[in-house]
Amino acid sequence: MLTKLSVIYLAIILSLFNESSSAQTNNAEAYRQLELFGDVFERVRSDYVKKVTDEKLIESAINGMLSSLDPHSSYMSPKRFKDMQVQTRGEFGGLGIEVTMENGFVKVVSPIDDTPAFRAGIKAGDYITHLDGKPVQGLTLSQAVTLMRGRINTKIKLRIRREQQKQLTVTITRANIKIRSVRWRVEEKVGYIRITSFSEQTEKGLLRAISQIKKQIGDNLFGVILDLRNNPGGLLDQAIKVSDAFLNHGEIVSTRARRNADAQRYNATKGDLLNGKPIVILVNRGSASASEIVAGALQDHRRAIVLGTRSFGKGSVQTIMPLSGRGAIRLTTAQYFTPSGRSIQAKGIEPDIKVVQAELPKVEEPTGRRESDLRGALKNPEQEKQTKPPEGKKSRKDPKPIDYQLSRALDLVRGISLYKNKLD
Repeated sequence: MLTKLSVIYLAIILSLFNESSSAQTNNAEAYRQLELFGDVFERVRSDYVKKVTDEKLIESAINGMLSSLDPHSSYMSPKRFKDMQVQTRGEFGGLGIEVTMENGFVKVVSPIDDTPAFRAGIKAGDYITHLDGKPVQGLTLSQAVTLMRGRINTKIKLRIRREQQKQLTVTITRANIKIRSVRWRVEEKVGYIRITSFSEQTEKGLLRAISQIKKQIGDNLFGVILDLRNNPGGLLDQAIKVSDAFLNHGEIVSTRARRNADAQRYNATKGDLLNGKPIVILVNRGSASASEIVAGALQDHRRAIVLGTRSFGKGSVQTIMPLSGRGAIRLTTAQYFTPSGRSIQAKGIEPDIKVVQAELPKVEEPTGRRESDLRGALKNPEQEKQTKPPEGKKSRKDPKPIDYQLSRALDLVRGISLYKNKLD
């Protein structure tokens, strides 16, 4: 290891002769700091109470350097890097939650639909304070994620701190997480499309969903609801393609880096797959990153109405930089801005219509008489033709819980469609 450090020092010294005086001053300061690092490294290596491998010391130093920058920059070991590549392809093992680091705790950005964490009741905004009884404080995000992963069918105990509630403990069984990033169905002439994450398969899934909805409803389609609630984000290129599917022109998103030359703008191409039909986007505090790019782009272009609650507020771009067989680093390299120039960082997307999720109690109507209850009332001629079902064969199904935000979105799409048709 001493030889490796000497090589580093030599490379820096040689570079001093090829730079301007200002650059030489900066490099000289960097050299002094590296010399300090080398001194600390040797002291720990020789005098620490227990023997620690050089690899662990260096990896911990890299982790500390990156995690001190922001919650999203981190080092990935070769194994973690491989896991990340599998995850973006849409399949991995674990609990099924997207997490970040905040105030030393693991914060849940959102649970992924139909995963062990989702079924266990984990919610966006939960703080994970302990894993199997051990505190997470002092761990990096990568280390915490590694602990949450494990063999399929093994259990892990999470201690959760939730807003306005006491701490609770949840035991979750790990599973093979297969993410189907796009689901769809038809709700009375309205297409409902749920995007759970932005993986490599998202654009294909969206195109397939729109095609099937059109095939099923045809010209009677009122519009579409795009549900991005609890969608933690994912691949930037997929968010751009999803936005482009509903826009004919204009900017989708721009990214600004430290150097002006690295700034990028992404524009829509001609071809709105819905031909201007109404779109309502559902968001909540679990909608982050790529979800906010889509919501922000369609909101700024007035192509969609955003309904729900304020989104997560992650407006930074991370670049994965492989390290020649030694894993990779995830480094924040830019911030993104919506077409109107808004930064979403730490602010999120404010919905056009704020609708908080709510449970609606069933209100019994007061008992009273109708026309059919009056003595001698005339029968409805259509009812006389209908045959009564046999007694005792009525089946009772438990009513599904009402998704209040989705109900309001459905009403909004139908209302806009009917209003536009009257104007036409």
